[in-house]
Amino acid sequence: MKQYFYERECQNPQLREQSLLDRLPAFITYAKQECQHYGQSLQHIDADKITSRELLAQLPITRKSDLMRLQAKNAPLGGLNAKTANLGRIFQSPGPIYDPENTSDDWWSMGQAFYAAGFRTGDMVQNCLSYHLTPGGFILDSGARACGCMVIPAGPGQTEQQLDIIEHLNPQGYCGTPSFLKILVDKATNEHRDISSIGKALVTGEALPQALRAEFNASGIDVLQAYASADVGLIGFESISDDGLIIAEDLLVEIVRPGSLEPVADGEVGEVVVTSFNVDYPLIRFATGDLSAVKLGTSACGRTNMRIKGWLGRADQTTKVKGMFVHAEQIEQVRQAYQHIAKMRLSVTQVNYNDQMHLQCELDTTVYSDADIAGAIESISATLKKVTKLTGSVEFVALGTLADDGKVIDDLRPIG
Repeated sequence: MKQYFYERECQNPQLREQSLLDRLPAFITYAKQECQHYGQSLQHIDADKITSRELLAQLPITRKSDLMRLQAKNAPLGGLNAKTANLGRIFQSPGPIYDPENTSDDWWSMGQAFYAAGFRTGDMVQNCLSYHLTPGGFILDSGARACGCMVIPAGPGQTEQQLDIIEHLNPQGYCGTPSFLKILVDKATNEHRDISSIGKALVTGEALPQALRAEFNASGIDVLQAYASADVGLIGFESISDDGLIIAEDLLVEIVRPGSLEPVADGEVGEVVVTSFNVDYPLIRFATGDLSAVKLGTSACGRTNMRIKGWLGRADQTTKVKGMFVHAEQIEQVRQAYQHIAKMRLSVTQVNYNDQMHLQCELDTTVYSDADIAGAIESISATLKKVTKLTGSVEFVALGTLADDGKVIDDLRPIG
């Protein structure tokens, strides 16, 4: 049995780096010709001269936070897709942001992550990321199948049915968010259900605290993480617990100072910026909004690509809740629907490793009856769910309660 998903995962790192840099000029030329966005943003760039990381760092950045604006002007994909792209699906992520998919095998490059997590031909995998509108379920589905696994497209929720499936089909693995795996493990323990067939898991979409990983290990489940996005697909993955994320093959990843073009020194925290050689959806210096840092050295597993330290926060106010992005613009959309509310702030916390949203709304509560306030809370709760696709609690607070600091989303969850 092969040791790695790709044999080149253990190649000389200098040869990998040079190979990627050698591909840059032709790929930039291709993107300028094929994509309206890069035809405009890179029109004055001589692609033949971009042959090093230093020269790549001089190119403009396209930010994930720009996609809503770009797509509103140039539907559906903002001109980032190639004119000749072979696309089979289009998804809507919160924002809304639209994401494409070519339905060819392992288009999201997730096979590497599943293989590193021990998934092999013949394994059955319960996939608990959503297949509805967002691409998460399909991203994991394609990666598991690339390793020869059979996938149960379970999606999230319906925990009783999920436990029934596990007991009936005895899947060897789980993939999805760590918080939902925690829900399944806790419910199985409390109800004396047998989920012992699951011995491994690949989790994504949320941070994996060390204490939660230890709980999974104590339950007999070996858990590793993958870092992926709906734009890029796989960016990094674990091969050893708490040993950093190995960057996926065929990506150039930079860590840059937030709000600038400038890469930071190795080990310094900055924003993850990706150049992906994807001919259907070229991404050149795509800023994810996620913070991380280079982890020095190479993995003991033998894979030689650069590593990053994992998710260390957000460079902007966008945050991920239960695996779904929530944007400040969405909270403003909710506020604009209720003109009597002066200000809103969304706080994100965790209870027993499950994400919780709480929306505080400023208004003059002295001029409203209790019945009016109760009705307004119910209405705002429904609007919040409609806009973000997530459930959150709502509270009215007196005028002047919320700090005048421009913060719309306050992520209070622990990192790591």
